[in-house]
Amino acid sequence: MADSHEPLILIVSGPSGSGKSTLVRKLLELPGTMLSISATTRPPRASERDGKWYHFVSDKEFQGMVGRDEFLEFASVFGLYNYGTPKKWLDEARAQKKDLVLEIDVQGAEQVRKKVPESVAIFIVPPSREELEKRIRARGQDNNEDIARRLERARLEMEHYVDYDYVVINEDLEQAGKDVRAIALGARCRTRQNRERVQRILKSFGG
Repeated sequence: MADSHEPLILIVSGPSGSGKSTLVRKLLELPGTMLSISATTRPPRASERDGKWYHFVSDKEFQGMVGRDEFLEFASVFGLYNYGTPKKWLDEARAQKKDLVLEIDVQGAEQVRKKVPESVAIFIVPPSREELEKRIRARGQDNNEDIARRLERARLEMEHYVDYDYVVINEDLEQAGKDVRAIALGARCRTRQNRERVQRILKSFGG
């Protein structure tokens, strides 16, 4: 990883059921990466625990964080619950000299890219509508109305794929995992990420 104190920000977005969370885990297998833990007002699912993937807060707590300008980005999902990325994770990534992985929706990605234009954005796409519906139903967490809403939201979200640097079609999980890691490794080799180190090397030549 570059010696720069400024971390590479890797944004991962995609419809619910596209497999983005699994692919984020693949990214986090790379040494020198860390996860930004989102704050959310939605209740935890049975399999979730606070502080692992989400920090569960009340509406009052969330609005207090907004008022104190503690978020890098925040958005409302389905008009029901709020999600946000606390700025503290960017500070923590700088301190640990690690790259920061954000799993956020298209609204959040747009906000982050305006604030940090050099971030790298990856959009995860399911192989088909039918496969996406199959995956959502297999989770057993949603009724038919919720599933229909998620599929419509997926359609709207996928229209934003052109705003992202990379698109990974998650048809084969192993290959998709290789793809997202390759994107991250390639981004680490960008000129910006290595500017400080190369400048030190140039100085060693004298002149």
